[in-house]
Amino acid sequence: MPLSEHEQRLLDQIERALYAEDPKFASTVRGAKLRRPSKRRRVQGIVLFVVGVAALIAGVMLPQLAIASIPVVSVFGFLLMFFGLLIVVTTLRRGDQVAEGVQEDGKPARSRSSFSERMEERFRRRFDEEQ
Repeated sequence: MPLSEHEQRLLDQIERALYAEDPKFASTVRGAKLRRPSKRRRVQGIVLFVVGVAALIAGVMLPQLAIASIPVVSVFGFLLMFFGLLIVVTTLRRGDQVAEGVQEDGKPARSRSSFSERMEERFRRRFDEEQ
């Protein structure tokens, strides 16, 4: 649900006050949303997946590691594979979302908006210019 004009003005005032009071904190908070997922996280997911495959194969090859005819090592390996893949997929999705939200020069990307949103934006710009 979009903010009303009054709420938007209040939010803008709060944001300006925050920048005036503590610019370092404000820039840190603002930049936190735009940060790309680290490659380290992606590599961790891939390594976890590979270790899971190795555990799955080891559990199949060594049936004496099964407890009550349940291949515990294989189940553990499957879980490692699953969580490794989950980490990789979530970092890829977050990277795509960040890439959609920001252009190469660091400015927010302009998304397609409805007619009413464009009119509201024009009104805000005119209102800000008058003040």
